[in-house]
Amino acid sequence: MSAPSGPVPGPFRNARYTPLAADGPLPWDMVRAVPAIRRSPVDFLTRTAARYGGAVAFPLPRTPVLLLTDPAAVRRVLVENARNYGRATLQYKALATVTGQGLLTSDGAPWRTHRRIVQPAFHHSALDGIAEQAVAAARRLRRTTDPGPRGTEVEVAEATARATLEVIGRTLAEADLRGVAEQLVDAVGRALELVVARAQSPVPGTWPTPSRRRLRAAVAEIDAVCARIVAVRRAATVAEDATDLVGLMLRAGSGDEEIRDELVTFVVAGHETVASCLTWTLDLLARHPAEQAALHAELADVLGAPGESREPTWDDLARLPRTRAVLDEALRLYPPAWVITRTSLAPDTVAGVDVPAGTLVIVCTWALHRDPELWPEPETFRPERFLGAPRREVGYVPFGAGPRLCIGRDLALVEAVLVLAALLRDRRVRPGTGPRPRVESLVTLRPAGGLRLRFETLPG
Repeated sequence: MSAPSGPVPGPFRNARYTPLAADGPLPWDMVRAVPAIRRSPVDFLTRTAARYGGAVAFPLPRTPVLLLTDPAAVRRVLVENARNYGRATLQYKALATVTGQGLLTSDGAPWRTHRRIVQPAFHHSALDGIAEQAVAAARRLRRTTDPGPRGTEVEVAEATARATLEVIGRTLAEADLRGVAEQLVDAVGRALELVVARAQSPVPGTWPTPSRRRLRAAVAEIDAVCARIVAVRRAATVAEDATDLVGLMLRAGSGDEEIRDELVTFVVAGHETVASCLTWTLDLLARHPAEQAALHAELADVLGAPGESREPTWDDLARLPRTRAVLDEALRLYPPAWVITRTSLAPDTVAGVDVPAGTLVIVCTWALHRDPELWPEPETFRPERFLGAPRREVGYVPFGAGPRLCIGRDLALVEAVLVLAALLRDRRVRPGTGPRPRVESLVTLRPAGGLRLRFETLPG
């Protein structure tokens, strides 16, 4: 199939501004929308899809841009013809300034090689070892949220991020790296904020601005911390059956730069994902007491009544379907990967639209997860959607789909289920003081300025 040679004639008012035969905004619509795009890109994409449909063409003639929220179209790009859609996009190029060429940003042979090497760290046979670390993370979070006699108010976005650091050390390098991991997570977080700010700035990225100098300093700190982690792991014995990420890569003969890139990738795509998921889950439970009561009923049945409850274990996972459903529904409403971008490598047809090679394709997961045809009352928090029903393959893609499905999905879900169960087995969460923060669409979705919630002891 050959690509269209020029603008496609038809009923679309934007036909003269794009080679894509799909409706969409005009150039002056985009100019007027600049403040809204900077304020909340996820809201802009959702409103645009609601107005123009599941396949929207943006008026950028040099690079065709197609926004997709139609499930069949998303399936075509992410699953059926995934090899035709690469990651050479501005989103991943910006991320690569921090992560390098790890699994999150690489393509082709390097991606396949690295995925094969690190796969054992995320295999089902290795997940039971995560359970102990997840419960340890929950203990740290419980100390932070200790209710006391009158309850306590906590900034949960920071608390969940700090607590889940304990899982990182064992998964990354089979060692207690709490101090080093915290420094790494902090440096990565600063670098990502600078990358997002730079992407939203009209100043050219090559100019020697203060933010560019801060980004270089943050990346240098990341490099130094990763070098320390690799040196410590190299000095230890790397067993043939090692399952930690650094150990696997050392045994495969990977270079220090390759290992560094996967370490940072895991922090971005693994640690930050779990922390974000737990933050929004706690927020949703605080605002929906009936759903929280149903969760507490399951936890009491499996772990014991408040005051007499025990910590969850790996063996409890299958007995906590509602806990898992609560997390699944939170991931529907607040998907960590709220947008997925691809570039078409060859001509294709998606949603009836001829897509030339070089087209930028934007999948807005947030909008897809709010499609009323897929999800009745899409804005409503209803965990029962995921009880006794198969999870949708493409209408529900919080971790992506197809061959590029996030390698750490199962690890993240095991960790999140056990942390949530261990935290709330004998306490409840309520809204904190002050207004609820708006959602910031950064690399993941975050509550702007943090999120304060109140923790109280459940009556025994």
